[in-house]
Amino acid sequence: MGEIVLEVERISKRFGATRALDNVALQVRSHEVLALMGENGAGKSTLMKVLSGVYQPDAGEIRLLGKPVKLHAPADARAVGINLIYQELAVAPHMTVAQNVFMGSEPRGRFGRVDQAAMRTRTNEVLQQLGARFGADTLAGSLGIADQQQVEIARSLIHKSRVLIMDEPTAALSDRETERLFAVIRRLRDDGIAIVYISHRMAEMTELADRVAVMRDGGYVGTLIKAEAAPERVIQMMVGRPLDDFYQRREHVEKGPVRLEVRNIISPKINDASFHVCAGEVLGLAGLVGAGRTELARIIFGADPKASGDIVVDGKPVNIRQPLDAMKLGIGYLPEDRKGQGLFLQLSALANTTMSVLNRHSRAGLLNHKALRKLTEDAIKQLSVKVPGPDGIVGGLSGGNQQKLLLARWLAIKPRVLILDEPTRGVDVGAKSEIYRIINQLAASGVAVVVISSELPEVIGICDRVVVMREGHITGEVSGEAINQETIMTCATLATTQPALALAA
Repeated sequence: MGEIVLEVERISKRFGATRALDNVALQVRSHEVLALMGENGAGKSTLMKVLSGVYQPDAGEIRLLGKPVKLHAPADARAVGINLIYQELAVAPHMTVAQNVFMGSEPRGRFGRVDQAAMRTRTNEVLQQLGARFGADTLAGSLGIADQQQVEIARSLIHKSRVLIMDEPTAALSDRETERLFAVIRRLRDDGIAIVYISHRMAEMTELADRVAVMRDGGYVGTLIKAEAAPERVIQMMVGRPLDDFYQRREHVEKGPVRLEVRNIISPKINDASFHVCAGEVLGLAGLVGAGRTELARIIFGADPKASGDIVVDGKPVNIRQPLDAMKLGIGYLPEDRKGQGLFLQLSALANTTMSVLNRHSRAGLLNHKALRKLTEDAIKQLSVKVPGPDGIVGGLSGGNQQKLLLARWLAIKPRVLILDEPTRGVDVGAKSEIYRIINQLAASGVAVVVISSELPEVIGICDRVVVMREGHITGEVSGEAINQETIMTCATLATTQPALALAA
């Protein structure tokens, strides 16, 4: 192990009546990647903002190389070598890479002029160290997300970073981009930088971390070395209970009649797709990225047009031209991008939860605010949403709580068909378990549930039947014991000229 670079003791932080951090202790060493794990709301982001000078703690001490430091602002943290790279990157697109790297700390030459040549030279040196495939004069806006992350990392190295904190750095990256980022992180670790890596993804923890620190409910639970950090043990520390039956797959499925049928749908990205889902069934829609799953779901919901084909609800052909038509038929759709396409982040939990049913709670143009507030309060209680109340602003909530409120919006319409597109993306394991429970309850009540997911363990764990897509085609259907990784991947990689496979136990 390397030397202790950063150490916190008894750090506490309150926001009003909410205790965000409670007596937290943590050590970060050189030459290591320390994974920081915990559910949404566990206090990880608050602690990182304390360490980067964004927040000041109410109590406790921060030490760097054994010496106490006071971080009154982010500039103080950068000055002592602590840098935080947020999930939402702060890159100025209309500036060059060098200008982004030196933003706010430009070297000066004669007469106080910015030394552009020195900026380019030093930036190119750091980019070469990172193995970047672009140069200092590249316009930052022309780079992909993975390369923009390298710009942020280069900025931290310019500031002689001793501690680099990365918050969910792979959230928007492809598998190949993630591999490149991991190579950069390992190179920085080997150079002696202490890296704190925040992620919800167990596979990343297993692959990358030298040690794993766990937080829960604003407190520090413990730290495990790599050999001890089995995913099951980490999850139990995160949620405070064992998750032996994490997915809670139903053993006895009582399917009703066919609730939704899709017949020969054709669009620019969908080629003759047909499937059905029954009342009381959880149907998985699986496939690799770009397979057409989201595009098909959006057609069913009326968000995108189809060229031809039929949609049948409860045995009757229907004409869905817009989402309002789908909602009137009892079809709900939880989109993949909850922030961009689902939630109104500046509005309250009440507004987000009830906006699809305002017409049901109004008379003569006047809203029944009492009924709307009760509906929201009931949803908060039913879904265990951690929010101050119906008037709490959604943008300040964790990803899991945002997702549950978006789900509450569709539960409010009392759906007959509910399409969930990546319902657990970006949420912690505790929230995942609760969402799986809700899905099972919906199916048990007779709702036809369609789950689109890129996580095969999730598809395998919660779905009664799985339809697989590839390049706009449906290439297979699996059920029973045939719902496993091998059969699903076989269908997902089939040539599209072959007929769809039907695999069952």
